[in-house]
Amino acid sequence: MNLGDSIRKGIKWLLVGSTGGQVLQFAFGIVLARLLVPADFGMIVTVQIFTGFVAMFASGGMGQSLIRAKEVTEDDFSVVFVIQLAIGVLVYCAFFLASPWIAQYLENPLYSALLKVSALNFILRPFSFVRIAWLNREMKFKERATVDLIASALTGVTSIVLAAMGLGVWSLIWGGIAGTLVSIMMYTFAAPVRVRFRYRAEIARRHSGFGLKITANDFLDYVRDESVNLMLSKLAGPAFLGLFNKASSLARMPGRLVIPPTAQTVFRALSTVQDNPDSTKYIFYRTITLLSVYLLPCLVGLWWVAEPFITVVYGQTWAPAALPMSILLVGAAFRTINNPCGVLLAAQNRLSQELVGQVLGVAFTLVACFVALQWGMAGVAWALVASNVFYTVYNYALTYRTIRTTLADLGRAISPALLLNFALFGVLAAVHWLALDLRSTSAPLYLLIMVLAGALTYGVMFLFLPLTALRGEAARWKHAARRAAAALRARLH
Repeated sequence: MNLGDSIRKGIKWLLVGSTGGQVLQFAFGIVLARLLVPADFGMIVTVQIFTGFVAMFASGGMGQSLIRAKEVTEDDFSVVFVIQLAIGVLVYCAFFLASPWIAQYLENPLYSALLKVSALNFILRPFSFVRIAWLNREMKFKERATVDLIASALTGVTSIVLAAMGLGVWSLIWGGIAGTLVSIMMYTFAAPVRVRFRYRAEIARRHSGFGLKITANDFLDYVRDESVNLMLSKLAGPAFLGLFNKASSLARMPGRLVIPPTAQTVFRALSTVQDNPDSTKYIFYRTITLLSVYLLPCLVGLWWVAEPFITVVYGQTWAPAALPMSILLVGAAFRTINNPCGVLLAAQNRLSQELVGQVLGVAFTLVACFVALQWGMAGVAWALVASNVFYTVYNYALTYRTIRTTLADLGRAISPALLLNFALFGVLAAVHWLALDLRSTSAPLYLLIMVLAGALTYGVMFLFLPLTALRGEAARWKHAARRAAAALRARLH
């Protein structure tokens, strides 16, 4: 199997796992949104600010280093496991001691107990951490997708059962712990790599060097997002944060389906060809083309139906999240360029330069969101859109200097998606105008009409418009459709 086929197969399986996980999370989220209140979600987001903040350091970027390395042995995995476990124990002890002060700062004693239980994940994570790295390195994404899907299902079911029993925010905490334990057991069987309690200083230094750069960039990226959440939690309250977080999670939902599977697979592929500029450039721009073609129609469709979608699915309580969601969808479109840039820079070990942009971006984001808070959730949403634009411009400028390329290359990469989605936007605008009365009288029917019109329009244009860049991709879908039709006819006869 050549590299292109490996990339496609890896993305397919990770996409299956990601899509299945997001569908389950979405379905479970609907139920949980009706069993819990926005403040419960706001509290769990606040807890995740602190645990996720430390997790950036705890991981040390060593998983990415194991994936990127040209050669590794079981000793590499064992050493990384020992380091991660030692860090996890120390982090848990620190959270156990610091949780009362954090709860006092947040003026709610419940945060102390929530943090002590949630921090158990730091001790559990190393047992799956190195096995995930092994599966990614070997591009065995089918096994990883299967484990993630089952763990997501168990997490959701456990959370719903506990929420129905009246445990409130605790249902989300214990549901996550249950999913983590199951994933550890399954990863142990899925990845045959054996880890021992072994430490070698030269191996630790080798992986920590690259890992520290990954950690610094991931940490600053995390600080950008979670500092905003912490600011909203402190200045506007958990209910405001719960609503805004719902808007943010829904705006990111299409990207979470497509981007992580693509990034994980493409990172390994770009690491493999890191010394081949032509192959690097081809994979980079092809990734942008396909990401934008598959992601942008989801963002366009959600933009049109944001308000009825939220009220129909989650209830009128969550209606204030519709406007910030529609704004954040604009910013989500820039991830089709920004994310491939970050993956390429990591594969080329240009993370030190990216770090400067991260520092500037965090400062820009915090100041913009603090100023914009006076205009409510819509103001904060527009501030985050501006932040996404800043990061995209900066990272593409770094990419521009890393590989021999031009702005015309970027234009050619995104032009198929722009053409298709401008046409889609116009069609949905016409359908919206024709079905406007249904929006207030029968919102579910309005949603159904918009979804069917959008899917049919985009599917026909994608398959039959003579776009050279998408000719191969369209042919694969046509071939798959013919095979499915033939299998169906054979079954009926």
